[in-house]
Amino acid sequence: MGDVGTGDGTLVPRIADLLRTPEDLEKIPALKLEFSRKKGDIDARLREGLREHLESTQSGMSTLAEGQKLVGQIKDEMKSIADLCEQAQAIRQDFPQIDYLARVHRNFEATKAMQSGLATFNDDVAEVERLLVEDEKDLENQPGLLEAHMKLTRLRDFRDEAMYQINRAKDTSLQQTLEEWFQGLEPVIDLFDEHVGQTCMNLINLVQAGNPGVIVRLAIVIAAEEKNDERVRALKDARKDHQDLADKFTSFTISPKMERGYKEKFLSCIEAYCKAQFEQTRDKFMEEPSKLEKQLKWFFNDLFVCQQGMQNLFPKKWKIYKTYVDIYHRLMHDFLISFVDSEDLRPPNMLAIVHYVEEYYKKMKKLGIPPADLTPHVLDSREGDLVREWRNLITTTLSEWMDRMYNTDKNSFLSRADNALDQDANGHFRTKTLGDMWRMLREQTMSAGDSEREDVVEGVVSAMFTALKTRQQQWEKLVDDEVIKFRNPTPELSDGLQLLQDWLVAIANDQISCIDDADADAGDPGAQLGFVTRFKNDFTPLVSSKFMTSVAAAELDSLRDGYVDLATHCIHRFVSLIFLVDFRATMADFFVAGKWYEQMAMKRICSTFEDYMGDYSAALHPTLVDILVEEMSDALVVQYLGSIRRNKGVKFRRQDAFAPKFRDDVVAAFDFFARYPDTFEVAVKPKWKPVDFTVRLLEADKASVPAVYEQFKSEFWDLQLSWVEAVLKTRDEWDRAMISAVKAKAAAVYVERGMETIMGKVK
Repeated sequence: MGDVGTGDGTLVPRIADLLRTPEDLEKIPALKLEFSRKKGDIDARLREGLREHLESTQSGMSTLAEGQKLVGQIKDEMKSIADLCEQAQAIRQDFPQIDYLARVHRNFEATKAMQSGLATFNDDVAEVERLLVEDEKDLENQPGLLEAHMKLTRLRDFRDEAMYQINRAKDTSLQQTLEEWFQGLEPVIDLFDEHVGQTCMNLINLVQAGNPGVIVRLAIVIAAEEKNDERVRALKDARKDHQDLADKFTSFTISPKMERGYKEKFLSCIEAYCKAQFEQTRDKFMEEPSKLEKQLKWFFNDLFVCQQGMQNLFPKKWKIYKTYVDIYHRLMHDFLISFVDSEDLRPPNMLAIVHYVEEYYKKMKKLGIPPADLTPHVLDSREGDLVREWRNLITTTLSEWMDRMYNTDKNSFLSRADNALDQDANGHFRTKTLGDMWRMLREQTMSAGDSEREDVVEGVVSAMFTALKTRQQQWEKLVDDEVIKFRNPTPELSDGLQLLQDWLVAIANDQISCIDDADADAGDPGAQLGFVTRFKNDFTPLVSSKFMTSVAAAELDSLRDGYVDLATHCIHRFVSLIFLVDFRATMADFFVAGKWYEQMAMKRICSTFEDYMGDYSAALHPTLVDILVEEMSDALVVQYLGSIRRNKGVKFRRQDAFAPKFRDDVVAAFDFFARYPDTFEVAVKPKWKPVDFTVRLLEADKASVPAVYEQFKSEFWDLQLSWVEAVLKTRDEWDRAMISAVKAKAAAVYVERGMETIMGKVK
């Protein structure tokens, strides 16, 4: 017999296996306990399984009972539906007659109401008129406004319904009669609208005066009208979408038939009031553009009044404050843009508008309106364009001024008109327009500074630098064009020589006065600064430090250099005129046998120089006196040495005493220039050294000539070989071998290039 199962997967061993020996009998009590415990476990599991089975059985029986109940209810409902269907079939047969009787009844009642309304219409109109007339005595309160509106609305609805029914019936026989009957209503409507309009136009003043009652009554009126308009629009939409159904169920009812637009008129009044304020501001702004902020003070006062005193008087859904802000902002935009787009916009007005934009947004922010909520931008974000236009206006004005001054100066210069030049307190010749030009530049600089924008001032100042340098170039060209005419002077030209030289001195003096800070540099507290320094002091506080270092510093240096160059150029041209007119014949005699050795040409030249210095030293700025002396010396050296090549018949013979003659010429020149010792030692004497080299080229034996040339070239790097060759050919014993030797030396000699020397001008 095998092991016995317990039902939980374990096996109980057989008794024979457990009790094999007599001693095993002692295990019987323990085995009985073990079997009893296992039996108890098995019984408990059986009872739990039975309980679960009973619960499942009971739940299934309950579900079956509920299902039977639902089936019964469904049967009852189906029976009810069947009964309703039978009743509907019976009612459907009688519906047209019931509908017809219902419409007849409604129309009958409406006809009675219409008859009653017509009977009392004129009296009701008179009552509304009486209320409105009473309100005219107290327009700031209008106590009868609501009652008048209520009665007037009924009358208007009544009239509209009557006219609608006449038009719908297509019976025009009574239309004229009804129109005449209702014509007394229109004047009363106009009077009511006038009262409402006056109140709408006076909202700000009413709030400030502490009359909220009339504003509340106005709000109730407009809210009621807005509701009626919404109803009319809804009916129109319904008729549009369901025309057949609407025609079938149309009945005779007194209700609004058209939109009256009081809400839109209310908003239009706000806009009209604001526009009127702007129109008053427009004239003031044209007269006093600098006071724009003060002139628009009412704008922010109105919005503040609305913010503080109106929002609790109107329906919240209207958002009355936002409504005011939107309308006012749009009109402010239109107001400013109307000026910006105007062809007659003046610079002061443009500047005031540019400045106002930032202030506008700042004040709106204080009223609780951030810039993001203000659309469009009050100036369409065109500040940059306006700033550029403002700058262009200044630069255009600047260009026009400079052009007019140039034309004035040009005409005066070319005509050499009498009294065309001035003399300053020191007796120096001056042109008449220089002071006006710098005064105009200062005014335009200050005008640009009024923009309070560094970019504007920087653009204007840059344009001024360009204009000033252009003026320097114009003067230089005018001077050159006039001087060049004297290459072949006519008697008429010679007669005008002195006036031209006076002009050259005046122009040169003008340039020095632009940059002359000598007295100020010397520490004189009352010294007058040069025009350029004053110009710099005017614009420096108005521009950025970056502009001063990166642009202005270089431009000012260039401008100062240009004035020095132009002044020097005028003096150079002054001296060239002396040689073209006074020394034309004299220079032709130099080095020519039979003339040079016998005449004292150099002394005559220096005597003429002395006369010129006597005439013009007092008329020249002291700085230019030294420049004039130096230019005389330079021109004399260049012309003197150039005459060796230029004059015909020049020949140096060994037996002639040409070297002492050269020495006499130099001594005569030095006697004159030594009267100006500062200039003589530094700027004159070193430039006469080429005369000595020239004499050495003429005196040296043929074999030594290349060495003399080498020394000459080493000190004057721009010495021109063609001139040296021409000088050597004036030697009576010159030959090709000597010239070839010099050319070979020129090819072999290397010299460092540097500043131009006096020999660079000798051709």
